[in-house]
Amino acid sequence: MAAPLTATAINCSLSSRGRKSSTDAMLAVLADHFKEQGVTVADPIRLAAHNIKWGVKSDEGEGDEWPQIRERILAADILIFGTPIWMGQASSVAKLVMERMDAFLSETDDKGRMPSYSKVAVAAIVGNEDGAHNVSSQIFQALNDVGWTIPAVAACYWVGEAMGSVDFKDLDHRPRKVTETAKMVAANAAHLARLLKKAPYPG
Repeated sequence: MAAPLTATAINCSLSSRGRKSSTDAMLAVLADHFKEQGVTVADPIRLAAHNIKWGVKSDEGEGDEWPQIRERILAADILIFGTPIWMGQASSVAKLVMERMDAFLSETDDKGRMPSYSKVAVAAIVGNEDGAHNVSSQIFQALNDVGWTIPAVAACYWVGEAMGSVDFKDLDHRPRKVTETAKMVAANAAHLARLLKKAPYPG
């Protein structure tokens, strides 16, 4: 029997509260397909709703809520990294998260493995302008630098018309290609996570 897997989803929208965002909608699409793969997906963490201090350490002192979020992320086998596109780039919140994970470089075990080793990361990206490939390259390079493993077909994204007014969450019908890609992202990530859970990197 396959080992049970868990996933933590993070939402790097700029808004801390209010109505459901398109990033939430894309995370939900991926969560459904991960559940089909037997992966337990926790409710997304809306990072802007937390006090995450700027910095490159795992704990930036009093009031910093990153240590608890970091613990939830690292407790799971899979990270689902959700971000909107702003000005063709990952959101500032996404960049904050990547900068805080820089601390992993100095948190290796006795075999030189960072705390993210043998864990898998995928991305959920939405925006009303081009930039999904640029954003995925930013995210995946940064995450790989700090120990995450990126599977084949690791990003599920949707971009609308440039300067358009329709958001992903407001679409009447989900594009078939989004569904197909989400299914592939979930299947590949779950497969890889199971392999790494059974046989972690030796370091």
